[in-house]
Amino acid sequence: MKLNPEYLTRHYHETGTLDPALVKAFQEAVFACHRANPRPMPWRETCDPYRILISEIMLQQTQVERVKAKYAEFLAAFPTISDLAGAPLPHVLGVWQGLGYNRRALALKRCAVEIMERFAGQFPATIGELESLPGIGPYTARAVAAFAFGTAEALIETNIRTVFIHFFFHNRDKVGDREIMPLVAATLDRTDSRTWFYALMDYGAMLKQNHPNPGRRSAHHARQSRFEGSNRQLRSRMLRAVMEQPGITAGALAELLGAEPEAVKRNLEAMQREGFLGKRGRGVAVKG
Repeated sequence: MKLNPEYLTRHYHETGTLDPALVKAFQEAVFACHRANPRPMPWRETCDPYRILISEIMLQQTQVERVKAKYAEFLAAFPTISDLAGAPLPHVLGVWQGLGYNRRALALKRCAVEIMERFAGQFPATIGELESLPGIGPYTARAVAAFAFGTAEALIETNIRTVFIHFFFHNRDKVGDREIMPLVAATLDRTDSRTWFYALMDYGAMLKQNHPNPGRRSAHHARQSRFEGSNRQLRSRMLRAVMEQPGITAGALAELLGAEPEAVKRNLEAMQREGFLGKRGRGVAVKG
């Protein structure tokens, strides 16, 4: 059966169901594309939940090629969850530099500490337990459960979203995830959810290369804001400077960076609330 997005959209929205033959054809097409054009990635070669969690946190809003190099470097520095839990935060943030979004490094460090303390070093395997960890949302919990433990539970991310919008919401805009999730569940290969989700992601990546990106028709699509000149860039520069000069004062930091003192003060206060920084003398330093 040839998959025609216009037909599939009409059929699904008229009947409200997917017949088994259509589901089978959809799965076969996605798997065939995956087999013909696999995307080798180091985290796909392991079922270690620690390594998979690292990859999932790194891949949030970061290009795959940048993650590949940093993933290897991070694991070399912190080969086990015990190593990460016991590492000083400045060391973790130092290794993380280059990926951006330093809050993710902080959350990953906190996850490691909590797993060591609350789960006695045993990586939690259920979605509920994974979601209880710091900074772990519904997607990340389900991704770790699927890729590490083979849990067959529907999940959605940008490439998976792209596939379902392309096939089942032909020429529709503002498609919400609540409309897509029943289709993800209905077409899920429950015998091998790990390979199935990787195949969907690869199919979505292929669609983005060969079609006007269907993901832009998602209700959740948003262009990433410019980094240059943004407050995010200022925070990144501030954190790097504090790491290089522990104990630096707000005034000295503003002068060093050529930044507005009020903006520096505001961000320092936020970074202390978030757990990045603590007081050191008259200035600040990275905690731990």
